[in-house]
Amino acid sequence: MVVTSGCQSHGHHQKFIALLILCFLDCGQGDGKEKREISSPKSKNGQPGGTGHSEWQQLWYSSVDEFQKLTEPLLDNTTETNLTVPLGSTAYLHCRVRNLGERTISWVRRRDWHILTSGMFTYTNDERFTVLHAEGSDDWTLKIKYVQKRDNGTYECQISTGTGIMSSFINVHIVVPEVHIDGPSELHVDMGSIINLLCIIEKSPQPPQYVFWYHNEKMINYDNIRGGIVVNTENGGRSTSRLTIHDVIDTDSGNYTCETANAEQAYVYVFVSEGDTMAAISRRKSNASGIEVMLWFVALPLMVISVR
Repeated sequence: MVVTSGCQSHGHHQKFIALLILCFLDCGQGDGKEKREISSPKSKNGQPGGTGHSEWQQLWYSSVDEFQKLTEPLLDNTTETNLTVPLGSTAYLHCRVRNLGERTISWVRRRDWHILTSGMFTYTNDERFTVLHAEGSDDWTLKIKYVQKRDNGTYECQISTGTGIMSSFINVHIVVPEVHIDGPSELHVDMGSIINLLCIIEKSPQPPQYVFWYHNEKMINYDNIRGGIVVNTENGGRSTSRLTIHDVIDTDSGNYTCETANAEQAYVYVFVSEGDTMAAISRRKSNASGIEVMLWFVALPLMVISVR
């Protein structure tokens, strides 16, 4: 009897423990709010895999949709969507993404749908394109060195998710400064006079770093051998550079070019004419002869009076 009673008591204890476990599991399900376990990630062969951390992390969410919503990538919409870049400089296109996880960011050129980069890999033979990313950072930056006119257009930062593709777009505008020399394309000057040329630089986001003047193929900004050459450059919204050459000689004839960074050259052809100079000399001689005649007529009566 004692043994039987002991067995019965032991059985009651087992049932009580089982009921406690069931009650605990039932309470864990919530009062009328059904929570269900999200399936753990699968490995490439389709079998359950992934880390235990990811599996337990998913148990905090009430549904698959909630889990995906809270863990899907978030694009930073505060990045600049319109970028103005001077010709020949470097462009930096920023794409900031949070909760990227194991996903990959790709940069796509919309003009020809060319994938330029994917992750840290570059898929173009154009070495001007690279991607910049610091480990642990949310920023994936497309760097374009020595931008050219053909780089103008729209670029897409693209992320593939389980629900589709997320994208942000940046419009790149390549600015080409306009350069021209004031006046006609041909200039005629007299020997011994002054050459005065004004170069105007417009539509430049930044003042030009330099303005060089060339006579034919030779830069003359700092020509101390010729002498008489002065260059004055003023920077501003509209930058100007004035070239002045004094005491013009026949070898000053030729092509004059104004050149600045990241812009097309402007030029003018100068002709130094000797004919006008010779005519001026003849006029000066004739004027001198006339003065001599006048002096002779004044001096002759005085000579007659003195003889008397």
